[in-house]
Amino acid sequence: MKVHLRILRQRKSQSRLSFLLFLGLVLGIYIFLNLLPKNIPPRESPEPESPELAAEVLPEIQWEKNTEIIQKGLTVSDILEKYEFSSREIYDLGQQVKPVFNLANIIAGHEFILYRSPSGQVMSITYEIDKDNYLQIDRDGQQYTAEIKPYPYEIQISIIWGSIKETLESAINEAGEKPWLAISLAEIFAWDIDFGYDLQEGDTFKIIFEKKYLEGQFTGYGHILAAEFANRGKTFQAFRFTYPDTHKSDYFDYNGNSLRKEFLKSPLTSPRITSRFSHSRLHPVRKVYRPHYGVDYGAPVGTKVYATADGIVTFAGWNGGSGRMLRIRHKNGYETMYLHLRRFAPGIKRGAQVTSNQYIAQVGASGEVNGPHLDYRIKHHGTYINPLAARFDPVEPLRKEFMSLFQTNVANYKLSFDVPAMIYALFNRPAPIHIKASMTAE
Repeated sequence: MKVHLRILRQRKSQSRLSFLLFLGLVLGIYIFLNLLPKNIPPRESPEPESPELAAEVLPEIQWEKNTEIIQKGLTVSDILEKYEFSSREIYDLGQQVKPVFNLANIIAGHEFILYRSPSGQVMSITYEIDKDNYLQIDRDGQQYTAEIKPYPYEIQISIIWGSIKETLESAINEAGEKPWLAISLAEIFAWDIDFGYDLQEGDTFKIIFEKKYLEGQFTGYGHILAAEFANRGKTFQAFRFTYPDTHKSDYFDYNGNSLRKEFLKSPLTSPRITSRFSHSRLHPVRKVYRPHYGVDYGAPVGTKVYATADGIVTFAGWNGGSGRMLRIRHKNGYETMYLHLRRFAPGIKRGAQVTSNQYIAQVGASGEVNGPHLDYRIKHHGTYINPLAARFDPVEPLRKEFMSLFQTNVANYKLSFDVPAMIYALFNRPAPIHIKASMTAE
C-alpha cells in the first residue's frame, strides 16, 4: 500500500517536536486508509503446473485486433460485412447471441472490437455495453457463445480537501481531479445546497472516493464513499451505506438521516437565478406588473432539466404564454411546473411516472419570453410557494437494525475529516493547508 501526501506552503522551520507529531499524523492516515473498504477481489495464487503439462504449452496465437467505433445509423451487419461475413453468418451470429444480448441494440459511440486469426477469420468479438460491462462473443467453427462480463477494474481509494475560490469545478480541478467528481459531489448534496446560488468563496469540502483503472489507465470515478461540505457556516456530511440484504445504497448523515429530501433544491445542475419569486414583478414582454410565482433560471437552450421529486406527469404540452410546459403531481399535495421548455425527454408524456433527479426536458425559449431560461414553480395544496424558501423533510432514514454497522464504518471516515484541522493546529497556519492522500492496494 502506498500513501502519498502533499503539503502546500510548508513552513521554513519547525521544531523537532512538531516534526515528530506530524509523522504521527502521517502514520494515523496510513492506518486509516488500511481500514477503508476495498472493492478489490482477492487474487488467487496460480496452481503450479506439472513439468509434463508445461512441456505441452503451445506458443500463444497472436490475434489481430480491429476496433470499430459505432457510428450513428450503423448496424452490426454493416460492420461484419467489412470482415467478409455472409448474410447467413450474420443472421446465425445474431440469433445465437440474442438470448444474452440483442445486437440490434448497439449504441453509437461505443466500441465494437473484432479479433482475427492470422488467416483473417474473426474468432472473438467484444462490444462495450456500458462503462461497467461488455459483451464477449467467442467463435468455435460456426457456433458462437456469448457472455456479459464486468470490466476488471482496479479500484483505488483517494482523499482530497479543498476550498472554493470561484466554482466547485475549478476547486476540484485545483485539487488534481476531474470536473466529473464535482458533478457527483453536487448530486449528493443537491437536496441541501443549490450549487448555482448558495456557493460562496471560502466554502470547504472533503471527499473520500473511488478511482477506477483499467490496464493501468485511469478510466473514471467509482462511488463517493464519504463527503463533507461547509457552506454558509453550516457543515453537511454524507456517508455511503449499502444494505447487506438488499444491496441498495444511499447516503446518510452521521445520525442515519437520508440526505435525500422530498424535493431537490434546483431542477438544473448549475443554475443561475435571473428572477425570483415575487407578488409583483415587471413582465419582461408585456411590460406590466404582475405576480411571478416561480424562480427563473438562466441557462443555454438545450440544458437538461431534472424532476425535483418522484411523481406523475399530469400535463406535457403547449400552454399559451408559458410555452412548452410540464406539470408533475407529487405526494403530500405538491405539484411542480417547468415552463418555456425546448423539448421533452424521451418517454415524458401525460401519465408517465418520473423519479427524483430524472432527466425530463430541455431548457428553451418558448412562449412569452425575451431569452432562454427555465421558469420553475411549486404548488402545495393549490397554493404557490417560494421554491427558494421552502424546506422539505428527509425521506427513508437508515434502517435501525443496521445503525451499529453504519456508525462503525462512519467512524473511520470521520477520522479522516479531522486530519486537516489537526495539521492546521500543528503548524499554526494563517490559512488552511491542503493535503491530498491516496491509497493503492498492491
